[in-house]
Amino acid sequence: MSQTVDRALSILPLLAEGPADLGQVADRLGVHKSTALRLLRTLNEHGLVYRQSDQRYRLGARLFALAQEAVENLDVREIAHAHLVELNEKCGHTVHLAVYEEHEVLYIDKVESRYPVRMYSRVGKPVAITVAAVAKLLLADLSEAERRAIAEKLDYPMYTARSTPNAPAFLRELEKVREQGWATDLGGHEESINCVGAPIRGADGRVVAAMSVSAPNVVVTAEELLTLLPLVRRTAEAISRDYSGNPANPSHKEASSPS
Repeated sequence: MSQTVDRALSILPLLAEGPADLGQVADRLGVHKSTALRLLRTLNEHGLVYRQSDQRYRLGARLFALAQEAVENLDVREIAHAHLVELNEKCGHTVHLAVYEEHEVLYIDKVESRYPVRMYSRVGKPVAITVAAVAKLLLADLSEAERRAIAEKLDYPMYTARSTPNAPAFLRELEKVREQGWATDLGGHEESINCVGAPIRGADGRVVAAMSVSAPNVVVTAEELLTLLPLVRRTAEAISRDYSGNPANPSHKEASSPS
């Protein structure tokens, strides 16, 4: 990268901290004021920075418009699919990708198991929101007020003896998922099906989607499936990096592993 471009781009994170005057920009870049002014004028012409009436500079509206447009044009399914296929090839089990939209958690991609026993889940179909691992991951990322409001409105069908029975139990489960950074459904929807999942995060660290690996007991036990958690999490982190454009994992906290 040329020195001029590097310096110009270095101005943007500086102004993200708040408005700065010419002298502050020059000092941060370690250049003469005339050089800083030339860079600021170029960025101003493109709408990436704006000079206020007090002669300080701040980030320009064009920058926010570009960021919003970039986010809107991201297709998490398209970005994730190759990673899901690779995970499926490694473990052989069913892999799902889901998002939270219009108060429902929906599957948006699925890679089928290589084993004869198949799951009945379908792309575009809502998941069992009170028990599914992907649902727990997506809802756990919401604010406490949002989680509580959703939990109080849900019904709690007892699909199996392991299903989430009520709102207080669901909120406790979401808090646990929020803390550990992964989720399971161990026979909560179907007695014979177990699932482990991990979140996919955007550049701001928020969960934009969730992925999971599911398998029936006749293929692997719940304990055996849980051994795949590190692989599932690495896959989710790889998707997060591709989706956010960040070289580092955008996770907002260090998550724990199963004991």
